[in-house]
Amino acid sequence: MATVGQIIFYSMVTLNVILAAFIILILSLAFSKSTSKVRSSNTKPVANLGEDHILSCYIPAEIQQNSLSVVLVSWEKMDLGPIYRYENGAPALDGQVSQFKGRAQVFPDAVARGNASLLLRSVRRSDEGEYACSIRSSVGQGKVSIQLRTAVFSAPTLNFSNSILTSEASRWFPKPDVTWLNQTGKVLNASTRFTEVSAGIYSVLSTLQSAQVSETYSCRIENNLVVAVTEATITGTGVLGRTFFTFSLASTLLVSFYLNLITGVLCIFHVV
Repeated sequence: MATVGQIIFYSMVTLNVILAAFIILILSLAFSKSTSKVRSSNTKPVANLGEDHILSCYIPAEIQQNSLSVVLVSWEKMDLGPIYRYENGAPALDGQVSQFKGRAQVFPDAVARGNASLLLRSVRRSDEGEYACSIRSSVGQGKVSIQLRTAVFSAPTLNFSNSILTSEASRWFPKPDVTWLNQTGKVLNASTRFTEVSAGIYSVLSTLQSAQVSETYSCRIENNLVVAVTEATITGTGVLGRTFFTFSLASTLLVSFYLNLITGVLCIFHVV
């Protein structure tokens, strides 16, 4: 029967192996991304349903040559198949998935410079998923994966009358939360009404009472994919507003899991 000391020793060895393997995995992923001949400026984009969206895919300028020649560009949706192919200076669309016919294209002038980004027209919810962009060129070949997510979002319109400031956005999905803040960041009491305008898509009407002239307020509309922050400054003649959109980087839960795992292992090492 193993002694307590042996059990502790073997436990430490096992945890060391697990931690080393994890670190090697992270370093290999980071190294593979940094040395890839094909990259994307956004591998987890959020597209607005019904609008056009560009999926980024390109050969970085630092590895291009003066005589760069792109031979082949291939886009594929991993659960369906090929959605666009550009070969020897022309589209080659045999076998293209039917739902992308007439909706997907690259830009020939950009391709000649190593940019194979894909324009996807009138994004549908069924377009959500994983895509692979492959480029074969005179500097080599490579592939990048892109996880497309879809949502519905719109900038709100503002109105001020009789000390009441309203923010109205016509379309949001998933259903968002709304928060009002003053200039110091204090959360304010407000009332918000959601109206379902179509399946799962909501209009938003939020009202802030006792708003004051010359003050600036922030209306934050957000769900798990999109955050819209509108700054509203009340003037003597109305209200001035501007909206900024930001988009979530998925897998924050996964990051937290990794951090907790590392912290837990280090704590165990410290205790023994």
